[in-house]
Amino acid sequence: MRLCIFGAGAMGTVLGAHLARAGVSVDLVSRNRAHVEAMRLHGAKIVGKANFVQTVTAYLPDELSEPYDLIFLMTKQRDNANTAEFLKSILKEDGAICTLQNGLPEPVIAEVIGPNRTYGCAAVWGANLLQPGVAELTSDDLSFSLGAFGKDSENLQEISSILSRMGRVYEEPNLIGARWAKLMINAAFSSLSVITGTTFGTVAKKFRSRKIALAILQECIEVAEAAKIRIAPLQGHDVAKLLGYKTACKRCFSFAILPLCMKHHRDLVSGMLLDLKRGRRTEIDYINGVVCAYGRKFGVATPYNDKAVELVHGIENGICESSFESLVFFEKL
Repeated sequence: MRLCIFGAGAMGTVLGAHLARAGVSVDLVSRNRAHVEAMRLHGAKIVGKANFVQTVTAYLPDELSEPYDLIFLMTKQRDNANTAEFLKSILKEDGAICTLQNGLPEPVIAEVIGPNRTYGCAAVWGANLLQPGVAELTSDDLSFSLGAFGKDSENLQEISSILSRMGRVYEEPNLIGARWAKLMINAAFSSLSVITGTTFGTVAKKFRSRKIALAILQECIEVAEAAKIRIAPLQGHDVAKLLGYKTACKRCFSFAILPLCMKHHRDLVSGMLLDLKRGRRTEIDYINGVVCAYGRKFGVATPYNDKAVELVHGIENGICESSFESLVFFEKL
């Protein structure tokens, strides 16, 4: 089976190194020439919660020729339609694409290759690319939530078997619900990590940012309810039940346990914050922006998610800075 990780940045490098270490033949593909060259010369070095160096096969996209049976898509979502068209040209006729991106990327991929060849996976762990060839694993729980987008799940078991070489795989019959569970965490913590310039753990710990994170999460839950999306468990926990609230008492409880819920990801920094430091645009429109779009469609107000999108774009455009002082704009809502 020919297997490719397309978009071997931080997350893709960690996944590829773990799979290669477990004996899986996999090609790591990245547009980052320096990163590809470093992996070719020295292997993929994984630090943080894991510590090893693994020999890997790394390519630039224009070096690919032979078609693949399965492609794990791990690029940023900004150009997904064009990326899917390119991947279609290097995918076997019966091949499949499994997205491991944030947000809800599967509908766009399915439009290009068909729903029955499209699979989605939410990885609950995180990683940072420290330098070319070196990726930091920032989470202890190496689990995945995997599902089929279409009605045909012919490749599901094979994909699950591959990912299980790295961590536990939860086969999710409710793919959109699983996606939404991961989306709501990213909407709260990735956006606020950018806005404050800090880690997920700091966002969860500080009173001001924790209050805003909880409000963002609540909007995500309310939008999901209106859209009839059944939010799936995340890491075995019913996040909607734990963190959602309809009474003041339940809101206090959710506020109190939020740092505990994020303890395994306390050292994680938003990939969007790292993008900004590298002079790149963020994926905020594909994370909080998705919640805002669904809110408009189903008649649910999303002022905190709207403000998160506005502020991250403001930071992108140099209008404001990543700082805890930027939280004052939420407090005016």
